[in-house]
Amino acid sequence: MKGIFIDAGTELADVFGTVVRADDPPVDLNRAEQVEAGALPSLLAGYDFVLNDHTHMPTAAMRHCAGLKHVIFLGTGARSYMNPEELAEIGITVHIIKGYGDTAVAEHAIALMWAAARDVGRMDRGIRAGAWPRSEGMQLTGKTIGLLGFGGIAAEVARIARGSGMKVLAWNRTPKTAEGVSFVDLDTLLAESQVLSVHLLLNDETRGFLSAERIARLRPGVILVNTARGAVIDEPAMIAALRSAHIRHAALDVFVTEPLPAESPFIGLDNVTLTAHSAFRTPEASETLLRRALDIARRVAGME
Repeated sequence: MKGIFIDAGTELADVFGTVVRADDPPVDLNRAEQVEAGALPSLLAGYDFVLNDHTHMPTAAMRHCAGLKHVIFLGTGARSYMNPEELAEIGITVHIIKGYGDTAVAEHAIALMWAAARDVGRMDRGIRAGAWPRSEGMQLTGKTIGLLGFGGIAAEVARIARGSGMKVLAWNRTPKTAEGVSFVDLDTLLAESQVLSVHLLLNDETRGFLSAERIARLRPGVILVNTARGAVIDEPAMIAALRSAHIRHAALDVFVTEPLPAESPFIGLDNVTLTAHSAFRTPEASETLLRRALDIARRVAGME
């Protein structure tokens, strides 16, 4: 069996070279940052598996990828780029990779939280423009952070937040326990969190989970952090809440449409901090991610 890393770009291609082993199945590198759907059938011809970082794979295009049996998606958010059930029906299995960047994403979420609390982005933009904007920030020690969903990333956020002197609440769709974390019902989480950090996987049940109705139940003046998936939140409702200042500040690494369009309302909002879906981008996380992808390739090739 042989495979192709369809959107390795430059940075991940370089990391790939450091983790690949001589006895791994052969994987060709396509150094494009992204591939258009129409190019998929010709590009994937002759390959048994594909590594995919962030390329959309519509089922209509994938039907013409004869011989392809496995998509190894680099992360957990495959549903943002393809329909795993539809691909399964045409004989293509989608594999995801969990846990490779829990610490990296958690640290980014915490960084976004602090930047939002102290209005770092707005002051930075103003100073670069020749102004001297000064903001009264939110002191986070003693404040309550709520975790919407509780997996490996949220557990790391809880650890760091507790070390910063914050009270940690959490809600999860299935019962969980964790030291120093108070698990509460959803209404309590929304009403009491001064910072709400989103950590839900995207699926049919969680798409639009933080709806307009639930956003209205958030504590006024809340800071909202999202390093999960953009589609978990109703974006128009979030934008309306930002404009009314019901949400004090949103710190976002993920969006419904990526890259973020130039005409996005987020661009014109001062109370938003934006990063480019990069929470997991550290050398340590990338090395772990690609090594686990190759381990999956070894399994599907019958080498383990």
